[in-house]
Amino acid sequence: MRATVIHAPHDIRVQEVPDPVIQHPTDVVVRVLRACICGSDLWAYRGESARQPGQRIGHEFLGTVEEAGSEVNGFAVGDLVVVPFVWSDGTCAYCAEGLTTSCPQGGFWGSVGSDGGQGEAVRVPFADGTLVRLPAAAASDDHLLTALLALSDVLGTGHHAAVGAGVKRGSTVAVVGDGAVGLCGVMAAKRLGAERIIALGRHPARTDIARDFGATDVVAERGDAAVAAVRELLGGEGAQAVIEAVGTEQSMRTAVGITRDGGSIGYVGVPHGSGTGLDLGVMFDRNIALRGGVAPVRAYIPELLPDVLSGTIDPSPVFDLTVGLDEVPAGYKAMDERTALKVLIRP
Repeated sequence: MRATVIHAPHDIRVQEVPDPVIQHPTDVVVRVLRACICGSDLWAYRGESARQPGQRIGHEFLGTVEEAGSEVNGFAVGDLVVVPFVWSDGTCAYCAEGLTTSCPQGGFWGSVGSDGGQGEAVRVPFADGTLVRLPAAAASDDHLLTALLALSDVLGTGHHAAVGAGVKRGSTVAVVGDGAVGLCGVMAAKRLGAERIIALGRHPARTDIARDFGATDVVAERGDAAVAAVRELLGGEGAQAVIEAVGTEQSMRTAVGITRDGGSIGYVGVPHGSGTGLDLGVMFDRNIALRGGVAPVRAYIPELLPDVLSGTIDPSPVFDLTVGLDEVPAGYKAMDERTALKVLIRP
């Protein structure tokens, strides 16, 4: 089969690899119908996170079960499923708590020795604990399939940020980052009842989506100017809840600067670059809470899925470029050059 591999920074290739096979009785093989490129994949593409030459890449996908191991109880051949970006056994204490990303037997797609989601098929360990079944009828609905793909990562990650930030009905929220996760953070904040949502971003195509997703205000400035602009909008105070969806030192400093005393920051931007941007003394003095991290999207899918199926929320606009599997290298280039927000892959 064909799959996407990374050989070096800016060297993404689609090449023939061995077909996935059942290795353990709790495995399934999923034939990929939709996949995509994540903003976090760009850190490997740019050489900012290490990868071995020839390592698989990609962690967001959905598809149909093609083969199931003898101990798989919840899924059968032909089932349409969405696959969270981390597999988990579903039985450990962390999984029981909803922190599936800390499962001792879990792992990330594209890690050394595992399949990546940007390919024709994937072996899924611990299928019963990892997969979520989707309605069979969705397989013939192209638009719905695209929206459902967001459940594998970005929609749940944006929701995790909103939960970490303490968004509730009537909240004032600010979102740092106009990538797909930040935009899904806007959607999540709106879904949780936020009254005012300020999106920080300078790309009109993206901030237009933010407004469609529920943003009431847009701030295009960065750094100190952004802090000043947000505080001016809020009468000199910051936001009660702040979503940080970038992961740089500057973005975290901005998040702290625009948080109201006693407020909370929900952070989901993968940390990269120098430093953290955190001044614990400032946060201590102002009683600012910080919560977040790797989003346990498997725990959130049952809550979010009905709203996607009903059309109450529709994250599909974050996918603004579609490519075939052979065109994935060009998709990485487009996202790296910011000519695409998030690339959808049709294997």
